[in-house]
Order: sequence, then structure tokens, then C-alpha cells
Amino acid sequence: EGDQFTFFKVPLEDLEALYGIRATELAIYDRVERHVEVQIARGRLCLIEMDSFYMPDTRGTAYRQEHGKTTVAINRLDVVAKRVDYFHNAGYFRLEGEDFDGLFQLQLTENEPPFLPYTEFARFPEKPADEAHLRLTARRLAGFHFARRPRENPIRAFASIFPQQVEAVAERPFGFFHKYAFNTLRQVGANFELAADHLTWLSPGEFAAGTEHARRISEVAKSVQFQLARAVTRKKFEPLQAALDPAADAWDAMMASLAGRI
Repeated sequence: EGDQFTFFKVPLEDLEALYGIRATELAIYDRVERHVEVQIARGRLCLIEMDSFYMPDTRGTAYRQEHGKTTVAINRLDVVAKRVDYFHNAGYFRLEGEDFDGLFQLQLTENEPPFLPYTEFARFPEKPADEAHLRLTARRLAGFHFARRPRENPIRAFASIFPQQVEAVAERPFGFFHKYAFNTLRQVGANFELAADHLTWLSPGEFAAGTEHARRISEVAKSVQFQLARAVTRKKFEPLQAALDPAADAWDAMMASLAGRI
């Protein structure tokens, strides 16, 4: 996407087709926690953009260091005890006390208008989808999304501007490196690692070659991240010229492999 790779999320229509989960935007016209309490009482999860500055599970990257938005799914909420249990990324966490106050902006005065975060709520079906439905639907969706793949190799396009972008990153405070890496190389690596896992689940034998190429892309993205850090520190950018070539070649091979199978 020019200065970043697409931030990949499971499309809401895919969630509904696969699992019967319906996610809808939730209007926030009162205090956020009041809306969350109502939805929890109705057996729903609220998906809310929160400030990672107050989330202990981001310790070492954002917690009490810098403000940033991230989406969490709130499972339990106790306003009186100032405690919330939530899903974030691949984990399940709890925060309380001052972090609770910060997350829900309880420290603001009446004259300080709160920020109203984008919020969705998820409604669940009466019973989970069976394995046969999941596999049939997932196969159909794989074909649908594969048909919408980029016409040109996105990794090769990124590689052509990568060294110049890194030179600009090197002129910024080092903390900016992490933001740049997250929105470029980490997105690529995570995306194709997930693609490899999904292809294995769909049909390990049928998509063995595609899976191998996807994992290769993920591995290259991970290794180039270390090269990126060294380049920013040492101000030497020449080694980056061809660093992504193996990943770009793997993308071509992966698309060719899947073209006759999906």
C-alpha cells in the first residue's frame, strides 16, 4: 500500500459465513463501560479500540511508554471493582485499578470530553458450525480471495522502495523503527505464516508446495527485520537492495502453485 502492507483482518462477512458470528458497529453515546455492560448481559462480546498505554499485556512495547490504539474483546467487566477481563491478540488478560481508570478515561473531569472509541459487538449463533460446513465454506472463500490477489508481486514492489524508505527511517528516533517494521515486514511475515497454517488445515498434501513457499516468505520477512535494525543503526543500506528477493520469488512460486488448485 505504498508506505505499509495491508493490515490483515478476517473480513466480517467471512466470520459470518464460517461461524455465524455477526459483528455490528455499536453506537457510543454514553460512557463506554455502560454500553459494554449491556452487551455482556445479552451474551455478546464488545470489540473496542483501546489505548495500549494502559494495557499490561503490552509491557515492553507500549504499556506506560506510548499511546496507541489496539482492539480488544471484553469478556467480563466489573465497574465497581475496576476490573476487566479481555481477549487481545492470542491471549486472555485482566487489568484493574489505575489501568482500568485510564482505559475507560475515568480520570477525566466533567469539563474534559472523553474520546469515544470505535466499537463493535459480536452476536453468536445458537450452536457452533460443524466441521464439514467450515471446510466447505473455507474452501469456497479461499477461491474467492485468491481470485482477488494482486496482479503484480507486492513484495517485489515493496523491495524496490525499501532501501529508500529505510534511509528515511534511519533519520528518525530509533523508536520509529519498531512502528515501521510492524507495519511492513511484520505484517508480511505474520500474514504468510497464517496463510501457511490455513493451507495446511485445508489440505496438507494438496497445498504442500504453497505452504512451503508461504513459510519461506515469513522466514525471509523475519530475517530481514534484523537486517533492517542493523541498517538503521549503522546507516548502511546497500545490503537491503536484494534482501527481499527470496521472498518475492517465493510469492511468485506460491501463486503459481495455488493457481491450479484453488
